[in-house]
Amino acid sequence: MAPPIEPFELLIFDCDGVLVNSEPLALRVCVELGAELGWPLTEDEIVDRFLGRSERAVRAQIAERLGEEAAALWGERYRERLDIAIDAELTAVDGIAEALDAILVPGCIASSGSHTKMRRTLTRTGLFERFAGRIFSASEVTHGKPAPDLFLHAAARMGVDPARCAVIEDSQYGVRAARAAGMRAFGYAGGLTPAAWLAGPDTVVFDDMRKLPVLLTS
Repeated sequence: MAPPIEPFELLIFDCDGVLVNSEPLALRVCVELGAELGWPLTEDEIVDRFLGRSERAVRAQIAERLGEEAAALWGERYRERLDIAIDAELTAVDGIAEALDAILVPGCIASSGSHTKMRRTLTRTGLFERFAGRIFSASEVTHGKPAPDLFLHAAARMGVDPARCAVIEDSQYGVRAARAAGMRAFGYAGGLTPAAWLAGPDTVVFDDMRKLPVLLTS
């Protein structure tokens, strides 16, 4: 029997928390840095403020609270500690390899992370070659998520109408960006973001990556 025709021409994947399980590592580092540098934050506060945002947006929040010097120090220590954690502990998101194997629609990545960080995490988890040449970063656009710029940029580079794109995200800012871009959002609630924060118009919320291939065709 022929496989069902999927309703999308392009799948746009976020990276952190969707492909690679880096968010718990980043969360731990941010808790440590907040305590050290004078802005104690709970895990929920970090998820709410930082998860899914670009480095520029996160740095702006830190600078507003602690000043530019502390924000620069936070960024330096964050990158150093996260790199160590990635090399020692990073894994792919559970079920993502099986999902990618079962999906027929072309895919790309559009992430708030830098190209350097994505190459490191995707290579570490064996996923880089699946997306090589089709990876886009918030550094390429003026406004990061929740603005639609990054997803519209990815669709344009891939030559696909935004209305024919689906976005797989794990953050509230990511699903909001997808909606703003006129794309269908699939909110992955198997990570740090509560399902209720992902729910909204044109959004399917799910908690197991192995379910994604079927959800895309339904």
